[in-house]
Amino acid sequence: MFKKLNYTLFLLLFLCVSQAAELKALVGGTLIDGFSDQTIKNSVILIRGEKIEAIGQVGTFEIPADAEIISTEGMSVLPGLWDMHVHLMINGHADYGHWQSTYQNDFKDVVMPASAEQLLLAGVTSARDLGAPLEASIAVREAIERGEIKGPNLYVSGPFIQKEPYPGTEAYRWGVDGAKDARAKVKKLADAGVDVIKLIDQDQMTMAELKAVVDEAHKNGLPVVGHGHRPKEILLGLEVGVDNFEHTGLSTAPAYPDDVMAALKERAAQMNRGPLFWTPTIEGLFNYDYVKSNSEHLDNNSWHHGLPSHIINDIKQSIQHPERLPYFQITSKRKPTLKTKFKQLQEAGIVLLIGTDSGIPMKFHSQSTWNELDIWVREMGVSPMEAIRAATYWPSVMMKKDKEVGTITEGKYADIIAVKGDVLRYINLLQKVDMVFKKGERIK
Repeated sequence: MFKKLNYTLFLLLFLCVSQAAELKALVGGTLIDGFSDQTIKNSVILIRGEKIEAIGQVGTFEIPADAEIISTEGMSVLPGLWDMHVHLMINGHADYGHWQSTYQNDFKDVVMPASAEQLLLAGVTSARDLGAPLEASIAVREAIERGEIKGPNLYVSGPFIQKEPYPGTEAYRWGVDGAKDARAKVKKLADAGVDVIKLIDQDQMTMAELKAVVDEAHKNGLPVVGHGHRPKEILLGLEVGVDNFEHTGLSTAPAYPDDVMAALKERAAQMNRGPLFWTPTIEGLFNYDYVKSNSEHLDNNSWHHGLPSHIINDIKQSIQHPERLPYFQITSKRKPTLKTKFKQLQEAGIVLLIGTDSGIPMKFHSQSTWNELDIWVREMGVSPMEAIRAATYWPSVMMKKDKEVGTITEGKYADIIAVKGDVLRYINLLQKVDMVFKKGERIK
């Protein structure tokens, strides 16, 4: 009887300690909740387990005695960031052919987990991975969900869908041959559990193939992301119902032509269909000339995290001459067009999302997202609050996860970051995120 009583007391004590450990209070910071234009000074955010239980202010909110107090004094506190266009299977290497032939067998167990953790440590708690081998994409996403590796909430497309894969890329690009095959390929991705379909070079498909891709995706509840590199890609994408366009595109053309703009405005006006989304991914293009002359940030070892030394050295070797990279051959000529195109998309009424193309040459997962936000605010004239929403609230809406994440709201998952200083005045403070919480767990 005595032993049984002792065990019962022990169990009750254990449960009490466990519940107390689950309760956290972030106290003192300036809260940017993702909804309001106004901040909450001296905020209190109460987290129980994985979710936000309550929000208040110091002096008017009673903090439970058993809560773990975590000071956010002097910090901006905001929802965890989203990056809506990343490539986990690459990490800044300049020679795609060499990278794929050398490291493809390492994508699932080495490269993609390293990329995922780098994103999370940079404050990206949700990310959309657009283009990778199907098995590796699903495996990494599920390993993150099980807690076996650290990474953001991951939404994956698996392989690109296009008319014909480029030679040597068949593992992560699937071609289509006719409408029936297009449906079958999309259905295979849907059955495997992808979250989104990535469509490229849609202007090279027949209309029947293109319609089959989008229709089958929507039939399976999957949004379609389409490249916007050429006018016809955009126009055809709009005609069949692409949900989200990527990149600014049109090479060195100074602006989007009138017929494209008219079609975009017409689609944006159709409120019954919801917003039209666009991920411009402009920073890599805009900053290239600067990087050529000021390459010190390439030596920042944050992008080494999780990668073995031989891969790190290989990446370093590939980017030691930034000015010589074929990938950026005409980038300097594209730069003057970016502000015009960005403004055109804004004026058309399109909802712009933060995404980076992270992983392309010299674009590292540990640095890309804050750089994109910085260019939006400093060069494109976007207000800091609007830029933050484009990296928090609006991505969650686009991916239909806004009831779970995207804002700091009671009942949602506690995906929260905190940064010393005022990010609404100095957005580039996001280059050093001080605290990261994902589903209530303190990661950093």
